[in-house]
Amino acid sequence: MQNYVLSVMSADHPGIVAAVSDALGRLGANILACSQTVLNGYFTLITIFELENSIEPSEISEFLRKSKGMDDDYQLVVRRAVADRLPQKEQTDSFIITAFGKDRAGIIRDFTQYLSGRDINIADLFGEQADGEFHLVGQLEIPIAVDVRLLQDDLEEIGRERDFTVKLQHKDIFTATNQLRFG
Repeated sequence: MQNYVLSVMSADHPGIVAAVSDALGRLGANILACSQTVLNGYFTLITIFELENSIEPSEISEFLRKSKGMDDDYQLVVRRAVADRLPQKEQTDSFIITAFGKDRAGIIRDFTQYLSGRDINIADLFGEQADGEFHLVGQLEIPIAVDVRLLQDDLEEIGRERDFTVKLQHKDIFTATNQLRFG
């Protein structure tokens, strides 16, 4: 078995996931994981799939481009997923960060620079500006050795300096209080 990563971007319209999954199915692919979102009319999808036989990524891309329902506007990137190239992860716990406040340039940069400097991985991130406010929600993988109370204090201080409200919650607490489920 060979695993691949596929990234798709295009103008949003109904049927994109159906066209991509149909083409992958006709190729004999088994989709192992996927994540899809639409931002301001732009569709993005990333998926990991496996094939029984190894095929060149360029051949997969060409097959997808010629498949029924695949729009010429689609931007496709296919690459082999190589597990041994992934860094060894230290033990982490999953937390949710939420932040909101008056929109201004640099909000995502400020928070992500701080998190990166503490070796905290961002597993998922969503930010959106609406009516002069900016809302940010992220799923963080925080190393077990990190003092979460100090991290929360630092994040709240960054928020105060930027006139933002910031909250950090363990994934289980966030899920329970918001009745959501994360994998």
